[in-house]
Amino acid sequence: MTWDITGLGAVSSVGADARATYDALCAGRDGRGRVRCFDPAAYRAGHAYEIDDRGADGDRPLRATGWLLTAVEQAVADAGLGDDLGDIPVLVGTTLREQRSVELWWRGGPPVPVDELHFGTALRRRFGATTSYTFANACAASLYALGMATDMIALSQADTVVVAGTDSIAESTFAAMDRAQTLVPDAARPFDRAHKGMVMGEGAVAVVLTRAGAGRGSAAARLRAVGLNCDAGHPTAPDPAGIAAGVRDAHRRAGVSPDAIDLVMLHGTGTARNDETEAAVMSEFFADADADRPGPLMTAIKSGVGHTLGGSGLLSLVMAVLSMRHGTVPPVIGLSDPIDEAAGLRLVHGAGAPARIDLAQVNAFGFGGINAVAVVEKA
Repeated sequence: MTWDITGLGAVSSVGADARATYDALCAGRDGRGRVRCFDPAAYRAGHAYEIDDRGADGDRPLRATGWLLTAVEQAVADAGLGDDLGDIPVLVGTTLREQRSVELWWRGGPPVPVDELHFGTALRRRFGATTSYTFANACAASLYALGMATDMIALSQADTVVVAGTDSIAESTFAAMDRAQTLVPDAARPFDRAHKGMVMGEGAVAVVLTRAGAGRGSAAARLRAVGLNCDAGHPTAPDPAGIAAGVRDAHRRAGVSPDAIDLVMLHGTGTARNDETEAAVMSEFFADADADRPGPLMTAIKSGVGHTLGGSGLLSLVMAVLSMRHGTVPPVIGLSDPIDEAAGLRLVHGAGAPARIDLAQVNAFGFGGINAVAVVEKA
């Protein structure tokens, strides 16, 4: 069984929609800058990939909700749907939900009614969405939501599902990462020897998923499978066995072998442990590459948009779909000296790589061993 992806939407630090984000990444532009949403003087790190839409009065609440609504608007319009989602479930992956709004409130900012902290309230008001779910599966949340969407369609609970992800930067999470990471990262440099750790980003993403052939327009791509697991091996360190199991599950469900994959959208956080583990596992999966079958191209977009947390997996998937459509894979920005574990991988760096992409694998790995891998095919 396959599912059609009929609509795309995204808001990021480098673009106001999915195409603008893709074009910026292909051009090697990133959204990195000094932290502006709060005073970073108390922390060692001071950079992030922010969406600068706060205005002259400083930070304001409910920004993650606002981007979510924008991304969903874009996706449903792209799919040829109207604004009434009364019969269409909306599934939202997030890590922090509206944690930043609570922080501002606690610091003396405007109070936010508790029901406004739930994305479902805004989705119901804007789109009449009567069924919505929020997934808090760390950095794999939006691909977990995508997996549930496939189940809902397969079980005939819906013919169309909107899947989304959103997060804004919260100071408390920034502070936690500042203390947890040994080094002080000033940029996300996945798989480069100069990587120092994860740098937070902001943004939202959405796709419309339909039963094959049931959409109103042509499909942008076809979802072949989503493989999910939770190895619970360690609170923060990725487990290679758990990641490998997720990749095998996705390939099995999609009915593909590694030599059929043209592109891997890596999770690529820029932390030493994640980069080394992910690169080593990918090297094993694609070890049979040779001159005739050189293996898939690989890239990691967190070097351009930062770690957008709950929406990061789905944002990588949207960039994979646009790579298929437009024939260019965005580079890993800032990558010049790959780590040893990535030496055999075809990492795209320096500039976007022209390529025909028919089948892409998308990785997303969260704290606690929450792993998600999607396989998507050109329509």
